[in-house]
Amino acid sequence: MLKGKWIRLQQNIATVCAVAMLASACGGSGGGGDRQPPTQPPAPPTTAELNAASRFAAQATFGMDYAGIESLARQDKATWISQQFNLPVSDHLSIALDIVQRRAAGEFDEFEDDIEYLIYARRLAWWHRTVTADDVLRQRVAFALSEIFVVSDNVDDLIVYPTALSGYYDTLLTHAFGNFRDLLRNVSLHPSMGIYLSHVNNRRSDPQNNIFPDENYAREVMQLFSIGLFELNIDGSLRLDNDGDPIPTYSNVDIREFAKIFTGLSFGGPGAFFGRQLPYFVAPMQMFDAQHEPGSKALLNDTVVPAGQTGMQDIDAAIDNLFNHPNVGPFIGKQLIQRLVTSNPSPAYIERVARAFNGDGGGVRGDMRAVIRAVLLDPESTAAPSNLADFGKLREPVVRYASILRQFGATSDDGFIANIGFFLQQVGKQHPLSAPSVFNFFLPTHSPAGEIASAGLVAPEFQITTSNSIVGISNIVDLVILADYVTDAPEPFAPVSLDYQEYIDIGTDVDMLLNRLDIVLTAGTLDAATRQAIENTVTGIDDINLRVRIAIYMILLSSDYAVRQ
Repeated sequence: MLKGKWIRLQQNIATVCAVAMLASACGGSGGGGDRQPPTQPPAPPTTAELNAASRFAAQATFGMDYAGIESLARQDKATWISQQFNLPVSDHLSIALDIVQRRAAGEFDEFEDDIEYLIYARRLAWWHRTVTADDVLRQRVAFALSEIFVVSDNVDDLIVYPTALSGYYDTLLTHAFGNFRDLLRNVSLHPSMGIYLSHVNNRRSDPQNNIFPDENYAREVMQLFSIGLFELNIDGSLRLDNDGDPIPTYSNVDIREFAKIFTGLSFGGPGAFFGRQLPYFVAPMQMFDAQHEPGSKALLNDTVVPAGQTGMQDIDAAIDNLFNHPNVGPFIGKQLIQRLVTSNPSPAYIERVARAFNGDGGGVRGDMRAVIRAVLLDPESTAAPSNLADFGKLREPVVRYASILRQFGATSDDGFIANIGFFLQQVGKQHPLSAPSVFNFFLPTHSPAGEIASAGLVAPEFQITTSNSIVGISNIVDLVILADYVTDAPEPFAPVSLDYQEYIDIGTDVDMLLNRLDIVLTAGTLDAATRQAIENTVTGIDDINLRVRIAIYMILLSSDYAVRQ
């Protein structure tokens, strides 16, 4: 069904005709002693095992090359996840700071505009880490979290300070494998969130001067970051009242009470004081009790925060109140499934993940490692695509682009994968940490009109998918694969190139070539008719390098690649 939607949006986009035009422009042992029976080498993974590993890699990472998929196919997926949990964090902030310091030392004089360069620094850091980091699962989960706990560089202070969003992303990386309570607390206290949702310098009430606590963060921490709008059953379905209506999780009164909680916070750092306007991003916001709302606060589920506590004690009580709400497991769990695995998980799948969040069976509530295992190792996520109806998700532009860079071994002469991502944002309407609002680029509940909506399904990524954006993504693939314009970072950053040699080595055998590409790019789901059309096109191309690139190009534009099953 998702593929059908994509195919209909591709109408009037003459892919095969474009390929013909583009092709013309590309040019395009022995030992002594007691002998032991020889050890038999392990059998190579079967095609089914390789496809299963590729599918798993597409869910858990930004993409793997064939060697990575082959290695993954030889090992237990739970073991691979545990190994990833134990890898150190590949942070973004150190990269951004290094770029800024090199500018200060006189490098990169080609950039006349210091502000432009500061904007570039955090984007350069994101792309380099995402494409090269070894902790691939952590990087992928952090990106999923960034689409739930949204901050964005459409705010001036967050776009011109590289430490703002690189540091915020590192917070997501640090707590991706920790406990959700710590994640929620650290997100709430991060200066970038304080700026974005305006609870930095949020002062106590002063009714005589018509000053009341800002309610922005109080609303969104409930609506988007923890419990959602309506009470849920553990399987993600709505709880209904006696009239059959959904039950709201909070009211305007609750928003006002939570707003009181998030008062008294300002930027920390040396010489900190309440009301400080100069942002300080390398430490959490600091509590100034003199500006914190005094008195008791009535929170959810009849919880009352007593008067007389410090501001930070109030915040911890509020975080506990949200963290222990029964909605959090199904609300956050479903979104993680949507971001990593499938747009329409079954209620049973959601329930299994929510129970992992709750710590059922002797676990710890909020253990993100348990949640991630539940998401990625669930029978629905690991089942063969043909066994599940309406399963899968549309690949979003950032994931498609990052996957190409990882799957085809992006390299550069200086070892730095320099990318700004501006052309991706222009044509794909997306760049990490650049969402137009706190609601991300697309809503988890978005259902495009037509067959998908009629079936009661959702397809969030289609909210930023139009005929124009499809053409734009096609142009990016053209630039990257056919024109060798892999990234858009200007000089003096070294150009980035992709490595097609392993495919060129087998490119004389079209069947072998397409088999390998089907494993790496589409996990064995390449449609027979699509494959035949590609085979018919590339068989007539004698230049093996060009043949390989055209084959890759056509698969990357196919619905079988666009919609991951």
